[in-house]
Amino acid sequence: MVDMQTVEVESDLLILGGGMAACGAAVEAAYWAQKHGLKVVLVDKAVVDRSGAVAMGLSAINQYVGLRDGQNTIKDYVDYVRNDLMGMTREDLVANIARHVDSSVHLFEKWGLPIWKDEKGAYVHEGRWQLMINGESYKVVVAEAAKNALGSDSIYERVFIVGPIMDGDRCVGAVGFSVRENKFYIFKARAVLVAMGGAVHVFKPRSSGEGQGRAWYPPWNAGASACFTLKAGAEMTCQEVRFIPVRFKDAYGPVGAWFLLFKARATNAKGEDYMVTHKDELANWAPYGQVKPVPANLRNYLGMLDLMAGKGPISMRTEEAIQKIVAAAGDPKEVKKKMREVEAEAWEDFLDMTISQAILWAASNTSPEEKSSEIAPAEPYFIGSHSGASGAWVSGPEDLAPPEYFWGYESMATVKGIFCAGDASGASSHKFSSGSHAEGRIAAKSAIRYLLKENPPKPTVSGGQIDKLKTETYAPLETYSKHVGATTQPDVNPNYILPKMFMMRLQKLMDEYAGGVTSQFTTSGALMNRALELLAFLKEDSEKLAAPDLHELMRCWENIHRMYQAEAHVRSMLFREETRWPGYYFRSDHPKLDEQNWHVFVNCRMDPASGKWEMTKRPIVPMKA
Repeated sequence: MVDMQTVEVESDLLILGGGMAACGAAVEAAYWAQKHGLKVVLVDKAVVDRSGAVAMGLSAINQYVGLRDGQNTIKDYVDYVRNDLMGMTREDLVANIARHVDSSVHLFEKWGLPIWKDEKGAYVHEGRWQLMINGESYKVVVAEAAKNALGSDSIYERVFIVGPIMDGDRCVGAVGFSVRENKFYIFKARAVLVAMGGAVHVFKPRSSGEGQGRAWYPPWNAGASACFTLKAGAEMTCQEVRFIPVRFKDAYGPVGAWFLLFKARATNAKGEDYMVTHKDELANWAPYGQVKPVPANLRNYLGMLDLMAGKGPISMRTEEAIQKIVAAAGDPKEVKKKMREVEAEAWEDFLDMTISQAILWAASNTSPEEKSSEIAPAEPYFIGSHSGASGAWVSGPEDLAPPEYFWGYESMATVKGIFCAGDASGASSHKFSSGSHAEGRIAAKSAIRYLLKENPPKPTVSGGQIDKLKTETYAPLETYSKHVGATTQPDVNPNYILPKMFMMRLQKLMDEYAGGVTSQFTTSGALMNRALELLAFLKEDSEKLAAPDLHELMRCWENIHRMYQAEAHVRSMLFREETRWPGYYFRSDHPKLDEQNWHVFVNCRMDPASGKWEMTKRPIVPMKA
């Protein structure tokens, strides 16, 4: 095996990630660090310009409260998020993001992001909380500000973070490796801000073969945030709350603009609107089924009822919506003009963020003004920033958080020195891209405050510890080189397992036993106990992962991260003995909502030394008035 150069990097604050939360953290941390003589370093697995969930672009900013115009109040947003997550919300965290998010959006516009305006100069809304943007370069614009703030010498790109470096109960850095060079990194820091995204490909995707790399959420997000905080011994929350978006089938194109901007309907094969025909079912999920808008999981559920009854496929009536909009123009010349305008907006919605869907339309001779398109529920994802809520259990702000939710520094996990933002932070969903950026700013400012007030010592990492971490990190390369000659076909070997095979095995067991696509998102206590048995075997075999090169070494560690996310999910679903999110998952042995026993947060913690898990109920406490 090639000898790897060890590189040690010291900083006061280490930012892990390159997405929207990390970019927000970088801008805020750089400002305060300059004032106080502190060093900030950012490490990203990818390249910051195109890293994270909005890497390809976005057609709308999904969180804008509109406080300066009096459009909404912070309470309005908190109520919306609480209802959409069926009551599972940290109001203090949601409110804290809501009162800061508009300023992030205004910064985006200042930095050059084109936001749609009407004839009066007001923002064009897709829905109550969403703003339409020309977003193909959204991430590039936001990344440029972060890079300018930190400077290139403080940014390390294409470095994969394996896990935390601990000193007792305190996190003092992170260990990682370059995916392009023979360099092993020891990042020492007095505080660490985790913003490495959520997880995809834990479950078998609906698309297979050529399309397996496609997903609604980026395939390179592999559970690094959850694994890092779990390995540090942090308490986690809402690990049972996976998100299943309904998207245009096979290429995962977004449906938001069609429902909200174009006012389209979705109908089954008989032309029935499931939101109408199954409206009475919402009463069974009161009080959440009675609110407006109907929670995302319940909207999914009503559509799934038709699919399970054999009334599929479900189609987005694009042709109906476009014709209705165009007909309102009246004059024949205006009708033609409006048709060209709406057609362009329809295609642009995909070209801004899901180019593969536009390609699929073109390949299948689909003209949206003439023909409807099939939509379907995707596979489960773990994403604390969207309609899911999984992440670390973090402290709220002192002025909003009840005593149970406050331990000194907002956004700090239950482990000293770890701060979380974006998908790394739990129970504060519906922050999306703009809210994640705002939360990154909040977490960075809090981390700086921690450094100035607590003044934690500079960490030291012994040579023996470095050697141990290095050996563990590169073990898959050693395993491959040692055993590859045992067979004539490298991907079939009795001495090791390659990352793709490992991932397929993980996806198969999660799909079949933890409520994936092929089981109609249904599971039970018996099935999940079997899943835990199989996960235990998988964890044993993870020590036999093998990699022929640095790229495959990254794939090995991605799948180890996914494995930790998978176990946290199964244990949390098993602990919560009810079905709270029909449309995201169903427990056949506990098919109803149980407000009396389970109107609580389900939290978990893994002991890093023993690997034992502790499951806990945490009360839902309203934020301070």
